[in-house]
Amino acid sequence: MAENFDLIEKNIKDIQKQIESYPNAHLMAAIKTRSDEEIRKAYECGIRYFGENRVQELLAHYECVRSLPGAKLHMIGTLQTNKVKYIIDKVDMIESLSSLSLAKEIDRRAARAGVKMPVLIEINIGKEPQKDGIMPEELPSFLEDIKNFENILPKGLMTIAPVMENESDYAPYFTEMNRLKDDIFAVYFPNERPLLSMGMSANFREALKFGSDFVRIGTGIFGPRHYTTKNDTHE
Repeated sequence: MAENFDLIEKNIKDIQKQIESYPNAHLMAAIKTRSDEEIRKAYECGIRYFGENRVQELLAHYECVRSLPGAKLHMIGTLQTNKVKYIIDKVDMIESLSSLSLAKEIDRRAARAGVKMPVLIEINIGKEPQKDGIMPEELPSFLEDIKNFENILPKGLMTIAPVMENESDYAPYFTEMNRLKDDIFAVYFPNERPLLSMGMSANFREALKFGSDFVRIGTGIFGPRHYTTKNDTHE
C-alpha cells in the first residue's frame, strides 16, 4: 500500500502541474473501486473533489469523504430514478442529469429532503446509442422543461466523449461542448457562470484547452482499478 501511496502522490503532483495554468479548473478523483485509505491519501495530496459512479459505492465511501474537511462528493455515473432517494442528501452535485424523468425525481426528492441540488446536464456529445445523455440538439427544449424546477440548480454541462485514438481527436467534441455551454445553456441561465465537466485520464489535457472546470481522473491518479466492469465510462 505504501508503494501505491507513492504512485498516487506522484500522479497527483504531475496532473496538478499540468492544470495550474488553468485557474478555473479542478482535479476530481474518480473513486470507483478505491479504498478509503486511497481516498484519504488523495485528499492529503490536495484533492478536494471526489466523484463516484455507482450509488452503492457512493454510500460506502460517504462517511470517509464527509470526514475530510472541505471535501466535495459528486455523483458522476448513471443515476436511475429509483436510486435518487439514497443520495439526495449526501452529494454536493449530481453531474449526470440525463433525462426529464430523472430531473423530476431529483426535484421531488430534493424538496422532500429540504435541499437545493446542483446538477450538470449530461450531453451525449458523440450521439452514441449505448450512452446516456441529452442529444445536443435537444438541449434547448430540455432546458426549457427544467428551468422552473424549484429544487434543482442547473450549473452547466457534463460529457463523456467517444473513445478516440489520439488526444487531439477530442477537440471537435470539446469545442462543441464549449459552444453549447456559451450559446445555449448561458441563454437559459444567464445568472450562472456555466460549468463544464469533461476530460478523463486519457484526454484531460485536451479538455482543459476547451474550458473544462472539472477533469475526472481515476486510473491516472490511482493506477489500474482493483476490478473492472464494462461500464467504466465516466472517468
